[in-house]
Amino acid sequence: MYTQALDVHGDSGDPADDLERERRFQTRVDREEKVEPKDWMPARYRATLVRQISQHAHSEIVGMLPEGNWITRAPSLLRKSILIAKVQDEGGHGAYLYSAAETLGVSRDQLIEQLLCGKAKYSSIFNYPTPTWADVGAIGWLVDGAAIMNQIPLCRCSYGPYARAMVRICREESFHQRQGFDIMMKLCAGTVEQKAMAQGALDRWWWPALMMFGPPDAASTHSTDSQRWKIKRFSNDELRQKFVDFTVPQAKFLGLAVPDPELEWNQTLQRHEFGAIDWNEFERVLKGNGPCNRERLEARRRAHEQGRWVREAAMAHAEKQRRRAACAA
Repeated sequence: MYTQALDVHGDSGDPADDLERERRFQTRVDREEKVEPKDWMPARYRATLVRQISQHAHSEIVGMLPEGNWITRAPSLLRKSILIAKVQDEGGHGAYLYSAAETLGVSRDQLIEQLLCGKAKYSSIFNYPTPTWADVGAIGWLVDGAAIMNQIPLCRCSYGPYARAMVRICREESFHQRQGFDIMMKLCAGTVEQKAMAQGALDRWWWPALMMFGPPDAASTHSTDSQRWKIKRFSNDELRQKFVDFTVPQAKFLGLAVPDPELEWNQTLQRHEFGAIDWNEFERVLKGNGPCNRERLEARRRAHEQGRWVREAAMAHAEKQRRRAACAA
């Protein structure tokens, strides 16, 4: 629906004219003006946004799966209701972001098809299993905590529809992070077995959470354009460092040990130094060889097929309403 009245402006064919347009566009971005859907924008800017927003949307939708299978097994009715609300939020985030991507001239059907066929990427973090209830807490604390660190700067993204969607998403993600930390506090204040369960979840999720920010800056092919156009305000490594510095004191408060023997406080730089990340594992998961890659995609394909009748019924109803309106007119 968002693409019906959208004019997608391409290059003019005149290199000098296109160069001047890009100069004026960059000046607008540097002045912190929001770019809106019908504004002229460089083709690379549009493509970068489609890639980033669609990957973000896919991550929200696939991210419902690791926790969704714990709804019926949550330890109390209160925990069940909280987890249902969280999973519902994630679905809403995906809907907001698909809508934002549609303003760039790509349809939601195209984006979903790219996900289902394996062409599109989503966050590698969601290809790890959740064997215990503590993993639900670790996801809220670490994964959603990393998401907030990454997404709050996106509220000032240069592209208006993305920035506005992120305001609400970040507010809801802050609830998710507190929910996860609350689970971890309860477990750490419980029995020896419960605290051991919390420690096991931290051991499993710490390194994947650091990988969430993407490859190191030296290996990132998209960071320069994203920062120049103020799509991203900070580099991958800057955000990763902020996350470590913010999260390590929380782990100490819980009485948990961060699974990194090289972790230490650098008094001179006033930051935590941490060990080397296994980027080979990151690449394996991105290429579809993680613990749950096939399971996650198969679950999405199955859900998409099972929901086909709902989409067809909604379209038929909309067509009936349109015909009635036309007859009445």
